[in-house]
Amino acid sequence: MENQTEDLLIVRDFLARQRTKLANDRTLLSYIRTSLYFIVSGTALIKVEDLENVKELGYFSFMISIALLVLGFINFFRLKRKLKKGKYEKM
Repeated sequence: MENQTEDLLIVRDFLARQRTKLANDRTLLSYIRTSLYFIVSGTALIKVEDLENVKELGYFSFMISIALLVLGFINFFRLKRKLKKGKYEKM
C-alpha cells in the first residue's frame, strides 16, 4: 500500500488518508492560533509601562511565537510530504 495512488485505494483507506490530511490542516491552524496568542500577550506585556522587567517577557513571547509558527509549518510540510510519498504508515 506504500505507493498506491488515490484511485487504487479501497474506500476505508482513502477515507483514512483524507482524515489524516484534514488533521494535518487542523494541527497547522492550531500552531498558528497559538502563535497569535503569544503575539497578543507579548504586545500587551510590552505596553505595560508600570513594570520595566515585564518588557523582556514580552520580547520572549514574540520569540516563542515565531518559533511556534516555524515549527508548525515544518511539521505540516513534513507530514504532507510523507503522505504524498505514501510513507504515512511509518510515522
